[in-house]
Amino acid sequence: MTTRTATAATSTTTPALASRALSYEWIKFRSVRSTVWTTAATAALPVLGAVFVAATGSLQPDDTVLGGSLTLSVVAQMLAAVVGALVVTGEYSSGTIRTTFTAVPRRGAVLAAKAALVAAVMYVLALLSCSAAYVVGSAMLPDGRYAQGDPLPALFGIAASFAVAAVLGLAVGTLVRHSAGAVTTVIGVLLLPSLFGPLFGDAERWIAGLSPTAALEKLTQTSDATADTVGSLGPWPSLLLVAACTTALTLAALLLLRRRDA
Repeated sequence: MTTRTATAATSTTTPALASRALSYEWIKFRSVRSTVWTTAATAALPVLGAVFVAATGSLQPDDTVLGGSLTLSVVAQMLAAVVGALVVTGEYSSGTIRTTFTAVPRRGAVLAAKAALVAAVMYVLALLSCSAAYVVGSAMLPDGRYAQGDPLPALFGIAASFAVAAVLGLAVGTLVRHSAGAVTTVIGVLLLPSLFGPLFGDAERWIAGLSPTAALEKLTQTSDATADTVGSLGPWPSLLLVAACTTALTLAALLLLRRRDA
């Protein structure tokens, strides 16, 4: 009888705790100016890049409409990672993390709520923004000069790469706990695999693919679906590899969080 009661209580309180954690995180997310403005910049950059490229005619003949329209998508993805870092480091710098842990005592629930929130927000914003950028590029670029292809699958993958980058920033922020340090670290994590991948010989395609930026760059090239532009590892395997590594890093951050605050 006692076991049944405990089980029932747990099943009742766990969803309530998760709902409370998400509610708190959403209130904090839209209340902090730095987070709001960085999120707005993340959404605006792809569209601004598409307008600039189309207006200046700076694309090469072998570029694709999708790739050209998303010229600033890498910068926008970095900002998504910065948002993820700020969501947690801002609380440590202001001291409100103590209030958060008092309201939601389970560290895992707090981190899971933050991860779910930034991933969902960045996925939706990136999907809408990058789709709008593609529409703008298609409307403004000369007809028939650049490869059109089928951008829809790539756009869903691109949005997912933004979500992964945001969760990666959250994990780094949880580990570093300092805003400037976390921002610098996560940008380095995004760029270093692509920069240093060629130094690892036969393992280059795996090392270079260990970044949401690498997955994003490959996905923007899939509208013409040629093997040379997609890359040796491929966009979807690269995205899955990055998502797996990000999940592992997030779990490591959770374990360290529990140990530090024990």
